[in-house]
Amino acid sequence: MVEHDFRYSLLNPHHTLIECRALAPGRYQVTGNGGSIHNDDVLLVTLKGSKTLSMRLTIEKVRHLINPPGQWVAVARGPVFGELAIHQWHVQCDKCEADLEFEFAVDAKLGTKAQKPAATARISELGWTTVGDKHLCRNCQEPRP
Repeated sequence: MVEHDFRYSLLNPHHTLIECRALAPGRYQVTGNGGSIHNDDVLLVTLKGSKTLSMRLTIEKVRHLINPPGQWVAVARGPVFGELAIHQWHVQCDKCEADLEFEFAVDAKLGTKAQKPAATARISELGWTTVGDKHLCRNCQEPRP
C-alpha cells in the first residue's frame, strides 16, 4: 500500500487528479494522471470548494488507460456523507489573541447543530485547545509532562 498525494497544493502536471465524483455514499470514481496507482493504495484528494481540507480514498479497483498514456480510472472507498458543506471560521486565542482562520467540513444534512462539534474537532487537529467557548493556541497551552 502506497499513499499518493493528489491535493491541489502540489500542482504537478505529471501527477494530477482529473475528476473525483461520488458513485454512492462512501464510494468514488477517480480519474487521474500519473502516480502509478494500484489496488489498496491510498489517495489524498482536496475537497471540492476547499483550500486546505482533503480526504483519504482507498483504491479498490484501478484500470490504466492506453490513451492518453499515464491516465487511469479507479473506484475507491472513503468517507460516507450525503452532501458536504465547507465552512470557514475564525477564532482568537483567549490568552495571547493569536488568530486562527480555518476551514472545516460537515455533512449538510446534519444542520447547524453539527457545525460546532465539527469546528471543535478541526481546531483540535490544528493543535489548538477548546474548553467551552475559550480557545488556546499551541503556545499558550499548559505544558504537558
